[in-house]
Amino acid sequence: MEDNKMSQSEEFQKLNEEKNPKKKNKNKKKRIIGDGDNGGAQSADGLAISNLKDIQQNISLKDLKTAMEVLNLQQKPAKTTEEALHKSYQFWSTQPVPKMYEKVITNEPIEPPKSTDEIRSEPYSLPEGFHWDTLNLNEPLVLKELYTLLNENYVEDDDCMFRFDYQTDFLKWALQPPGWRMEWHCGVRVVKSGRLVGFISAIPATLRIYEKIQTVVEINFLCVHKKLRAKRVAPVLIREITRRVNLTGIFQGVYTAGIVLPTPIATCRYWHRSLNPKKLIDVKFSHLSRNMTMQRTLKLFKLPDTPKTSGFRKMEVKDSDKVVKLLNDYLQKFDLVPIFSEEEFKHWFTPQAGIIDSYVVEGSDGSITDFVSYYTLPSTVVYHPVHKTIKAAYSFYNVSTKTPWVELMLDALITAKNSGFDVFNALDLMENKEFLEPLKFGIGDGNLQYYLYNWRCPSITSNKIGLVLQ
Repeated sequence: MEDNKMSQSEEFQKLNEEKNPKKKNKNKKKRIIGDGDNGGAQSADGLAISNLKDIQQNISLKDLKTAMEVLNLQQKPAKTTEEALHKSYQFWSTQPVPKMYEKVITNEPIEPPKSTDEIRSEPYSLPEGFHWDTLNLNEPLVLKELYTLLNENYVEDDDCMFRFDYQTDFLKWALQPPGWRMEWHCGVRVVKSGRLVGFISAIPATLRIYEKIQTVVEINFLCVHKKLRAKRVAPVLIREITRRVNLTGIFQGVYTAGIVLPTPIATCRYWHRSLNPKKLIDVKFSHLSRNMTMQRTLKLFKLPDTPKTSGFRKMEVKDSDKVVKLLNDYLQKFDLVPIFSEEEFKHWFTPQAGIIDSYVVEGSDGSITDFVSYYTLPSTVVYHPVHKTIKAAYSFYNVSTKTPWVELMLDALITAKNSGFDVFNALDLMENKEFLEPLKFGIGDGNLQYYLYNWRCPSITSNKIGLVLQ
């Protein structure tokens, strides 16, 4: 999942593609010269007509190939803005989101709030054979069904080698923060079997978008079973969760995706820091760099045994009032940020094994000067005889006021390594660029796009994004 992954076979194929067009053009040129040299006389014996048919056939094949490439681009999700140019976005053109490449200079809703009378009272229609189900995640069997759906069908890399493996306790943490509503856990089941085949969720949040404070929902875990993706269930899920959220008086949302839709307000990039490089290379998450042996790689990524910063310790519930103020004050310098209440802060950051780790730096006077946090999100290794999972830590929210960034995050890496994590991932948002390269993070090969629903604002650079979604 790191860059520069072109294999020898891909290089060979590329070389052939570079050679063959020259060969075809050369042959075509010969035929045309031949036709011209012999005037029109050869048309009588069919030779020139035969050559003309060859040319027409070549043009037809070329046109067909071009058409297939365009069709492929239209069907595949766009990963870049260039690819997005080839797509029509039929569904998103009906939604209150900015148009692609629309120049936005205002910071405001796209559509005004609706009265209850203006909001559809009945759920949207699903394809025949499916029905809606509001999931009660306090029921262990229902929670397990959601886990299975996501584990088998949710986000995976382009090569289908790794897939997010959200654990059941993690899902309850992510989907039941203060203010959560059961009707925002929206499922789709097969009528005959009762099998869960689709899901989308919303949770409440308070965001500051530039200078404006807005109550929104965070939309997450949109997932449709692989066998149903041709039935266009995803747009119906989006419409239905929007309807349910609108009925509570909320009309804005925030979400992220690895693909380009209309229209990102920001683009961030993942970076990866190897903690267990041998395993990551074995499963092809990363590769052995040129002129590097395994022994030298292990030495390069080796970490100290224990944190070095004086006063660095695991956060406790009693620290919450100090740390929530530290975090909210720190987030003032960014343009898209959450505003945490103390209750929300306790939910998101109180350490829970296998879910969230939080550490603080306590001064000699009892003050809290620095803060780091990361959540646990394993990935299933889809095809490997030995390794079945990668244990990944994802940087969440961090604050450096006294301890330098590199020293603070080095201690975070050490704690993650000691807890058995294989890799530490971080986005290049907030002030993360201060430590990414110095601590030997490698740039990933995919972007994470940030989106706002029913809101338009000027685009935001990654270092001004202060929001992290799970």
